[in-house]
Amino acid sequence: MNKLELTGEVVQVDELRYTPAGIPLLSFVLQHLSDQIEAGMKRKIECDVSVIAMDKVAEQARGIKVGTALKVSGFLAKRSLKSTQLVLHINTIEKII
Repeated sequence: MNKLELTGEVVQVDELRYTPAGIPLLSFVLQHLSDQIEAGMKRKIECDVSVIAMDKVAEQARGIKVGTALKVSGFLAKRSLKSTQLVLHINTIEKII
């Protein structure tokens, strides 16, 4: 199974663009900060995750700004065929107030 749910703050947003097929695509970076328990010990987690929203989700995310808190869910995939870098492709997006 390949499913990821993540909360965080938007730290970078690219301009909305369109694929050659005309599908809207929005890329942004989500910064996640939390405390997790690993091996019985508390661990501080800090990471920046590259995110891609496409089609209706990209339209829904249009207008998000740096500093916006979000909860997203989706799946991980390679950035491109030749890349090993992972990107979170989101299926759902929700602003956290």
